[in-house]
Amino acid sequence: MFLTISTNGNEQNPATDLGFLLHKHPDNPFSTNLSYGTAHVLYAEASDERCTAALLLEVDAVALVRRGKGKGRGGAPDAALAQYVNDRPYAASSLLAVALSAVFSSAMKGQCRAKPELPGEVRPLSIEVPALPARGGADLVRNLFEPLGWTVTAEPVALDTEFPEWGDSRYVRLHLESDTLTLAEALRHLYVLLPVLDDAKHYWVAPDEVDKLLRAGEGWLPAHPQQKLITSRYLSRRWSLTRQAMERLELVRLAETDDSEVEEIDNAVEDETEAEPEEKPTSLGAQRRDAIITALKASGATRVLDLGCGQGQLVQALLKDPAFTDIVGVDVSMRALTIASRRLKLDRMGERQASRVKLLQGSLAYTDKRLKGYDAAVLCEVVEHLDLPRLPALEYAVFGAARPRTVVVTTPNVEYNVRWESLPAGHSRHGDHRFEWTREEFRSWARKVAERHGYEAEFVPVGPDDPEVGPPTQMAVFTMRNETGDDAAATSASEKSGKKEAKAA
Repeated sequence: MFLTISTNGNEQNPATDLGFLLHKHPDNPFSTNLSYGTAHVLYAEASDERCTAALLLEVDAVALVRRGKGKGRGGAPDAALAQYVNDRPYAASSLLAVALSAVFSSAMKGQCRAKPELPGEVRPLSIEVPALPARGGADLVRNLFEPLGWTVTAEPVALDTEFPEWGDSRYVRLHLESDTLTLAEALRHLYVLLPVLDDAKHYWVAPDEVDKLLRAGEGWLPAHPQQKLITSRYLSRRWSLTRQAMERLELVRLAETDDSEVEEIDNAVEDETEAEPEEKPTSLGAQRRDAIITALKASGATRVLDLGCGQGQLVQALLKDPAFTDIVGVDVSMRALTIASRRLKLDRMGERQASRVKLLQGSLAYTDKRLKGYDAAVLCEVVEHLDLPRLPALEYAVFGAARPRTVVVTTPNVEYNVRWESLPAGHSRHGDHRFEWTREEFRSWARKVAERHGYEAEFVPVGPDDPEVGPPTQMAVFTMRNETGDDAAATSASEKSGKKEAKAA
């Protein structure tokens, strides 16, 4: 992959000043080894009128995989071949951003000992990136760069020029022009926005990434109209880090508005709350997990299935309680399971602890022999993600085939949505929710499921139980009945009916 930086000049202000700013002489090609390859800096042209420097990055895909030890962007277990066969040697990404920071660190900081006046000077700049991944297309490229003073040309790259009907790929040829920026500002823009457009990073995003983002975004990120998207993508959508960065950016914005220092704003807030620190309210997610664990312990379950485990929050909470000796997380998304594995630190977990937990890929729309024989199963905020015609298939797979003694199901209470000030009227809580039930609709469904498969259903509110609209989350605890001969025959007939419905679904 490579990137070129060009500038124009004249005899009084020669374009070759670019060499001083980059700390790389046009007559001496530069190379340096990085942990994932080799970076080269060379000049395509160098005269008073025009100077073009190119950063060429040769990526060693094998070294990158070995360095990651199977983790990170290319290390997911569902992408073994992609670790070696991928677009990294050609398409601009976080690899190129890190190379920019390593090779042009002084330029990015605005330092130049030979000519200290140069870094602060605005100069005409032209930057080209032949292959830039752009998740969001050319429109997003323009939305990110144009507010910063760039004239943007983002030409989509066709999947195959021989077959135009196949459409465009996710790559663009990027050409940026500006005569209102310093070189340091330009490099900082690229350092942040290249991985943002790729929407991925080749390394694990640690808390210090927040500091890197704020340093590189100083002077432009707090006021950028796409600030939230940039922050979220740069931090790999890690919610806790994104919130931390957004809070610090808001302090910067307030300080600029008030013409004061960030420390003054921050200290003022601390002084107000110094006498009695405000306790943070328990999140609804944490309340859900507490309610589920309480129900599981009351049932006496020790071997538990978390069906639709997502990123592993409930599995992590169950692991903290030694009463649960066998915990299995199941999800259809391999990406979610990979994140769950990282959250649980399975690769660093002790043997005894690791023997208590297992992550499986599987669809809840199909019966699975691996799920039989467990004490309890949990469907935490899962059913609302299925289309209603698919529910009979899930119902049979859990209640008819796996048949744990206890099943715990939680789902949003749509009546409570009027209490969310930030939720527009008529909108679901999540874009992927296919439906959200009222309390009566949920209870009606749960009672029919219980009757059909030989369970009793008990309903438990989760979160503040509003006298008018009920709790934000509704929970049903299904307990298997002790069946007599007649009950068993009736249940068997119901299961056959449910099996037919599941097949039809």
